[in-house]
Amino acid sequence: MRYSDAELSEFKELILKKAEQAKKELAYLQGLITRKDEMGGDENENRYMTMEDGSMSMEREQLAQMASRQINYIDHLEKALMRIENKTYGICRVTGKLIDKARLRAVPHATLSIEAKQMMNK
Repeated sequence: MRYSDAELSEFKELILKKAEQAKKELAYLQGLITRKDEMGGDENENRYMTMEDGSMSMEREQLAQMASRQINYIDHLEKALMRIENKTYGICRVTGKLIDKARLRAVPHATLSIEAKQMMNK
């Protein structure tokens, strides 16, 4: 029991679009992080701006966390593409049943059916 080649192709297109967008967002975040680093400037210049430094440091940390999540998301999408290639995409890794199409459209890198996800959350 698996999705047809046509269905897999549809999901592949969806995942490729999401991956492209995720990579653009990651590049944007990395650009912001780089800009924050460059704004650090000369240490003597910023000696009296401790409150501002703390704020910039916190903002930089938040950007780094967002970038890390984006990298993780891209990795999940790439693994989903591999599952499409070996025709195991859309099969729940717990129940072995097909994951609902609506779920895969919403979360294309899902490896668990709603049923399995609910069982795991109990």
